[in-house]
Amino acid sequence: MAGIKDVAAEAGVSVATVSRVLNSHPSVSQEARVRVLAAVEALGYRPNAVARSLRTAQTRTLGLVISDVLNPYFTELARFVEEEARALGYSVIIGNADERPDLQDHHIQTLIDRRIDGLLVSPADGGSPLMRDVARSGTPMVFVDRWMPGLDVPVVRADGTGAVKDLVAHLHGLGHRRLAIIAGPAATTTGNERVEAFRAAMRELGLALPDAYIGQGDFQAASGRRATERFLDLPEPPEVVFAADNLMALGALDALRARGVRVPDAVGLAAFDDIPWFVHTDPPITAIAQPAADLARAAVRALADLIEGRTPQSVTLPARLVVRRSCGEAAPNQRSTW
Repeated sequence: MAGIKDVAAEAGVSVATVSRVLNSHPSVSQEARVRVLAAVEALGYRPNAVARSLRTAQTRTLGLVISDVLNPYFTELARFVEEEARALGYSVIIGNADERPDLQDHHIQTLIDRRIDGLLVSPADGGSPLMRDVARSGTPMVFVDRWMPGLDVPVVRADGTGAVKDLVAHLHGLGHRRLAIIAGPAATTTGNERVEAFRAAMRELGLALPDAYIGQGDFQAASGRRATERFLDLPEPPEVVFAADNLMALGALDALRARGVRVPDAVGLAAFDDIPWFVHTDPPITAIAQPAADLARAAVRALADLIEGRTPQSVTLPARLVVRRSCGEAAPNQRSTW
């Protein structure tokens, strides 16, 4: 079976040039591209995916790079992305960034090397030079849930501002005044957006948010545990802890239980990103839910439009508050603001 060195020798170019041609790199001259493709044909150097892409310029494959596959919200999002992509005739390759920008960039480069037709990305941070290069190269790409400001890339996301405002008003109505937040990473758009929405909602009601009531998290459970332990060590602990994602909320719940602090009798707990088992905890956790299925479908359709030469618009859908019993609510039944 012919290898890439054989193709290079046949075409009279370097191995690097062959690689660039097979990966559609724009720096290759048209003459070299023609020679390489002719050598590929002559020698039969055609793994299935490459052969398809050479004939059709498409692999019918999408790349999805999500922030953390252990986060149930992103797991659900990935499921609906795969479902919608399959309905449109695409397969999906998933990369888990584990909230690490370096791992995110590794997956993006690998997916591009595999000649995927387009990328769906939930950025782990806002400063990836590779992501900026990909956006400027014309590779079809859509941001989902999170985004990188300043790039001409469609964004499909939920706006949690209204739901956070509803949550703070709900807590205020229950008589709570000392509210704390476990914020997500400042390098992410969602981390910033949620803490600013919380701060603004409290300001509207005349409530203070002292620095001691802002815990810095990283969207993973251990950071929620650490922040909650620090809150509990304060001379005047908060009455309610709001975790800006579900994994940090589970870490907060672990910390409260480890200290023997009863929820909601001593401290209430609320979360951003509702998950199915929040209804099964004791007590069921009041949470803000994002429309994961609708976001996934809109993101895949936007990416398909880009691949097919159309210009999709960004999509913003509202999140909603789901009221349960973790903040001192008296009603045993679940209700929502919708």
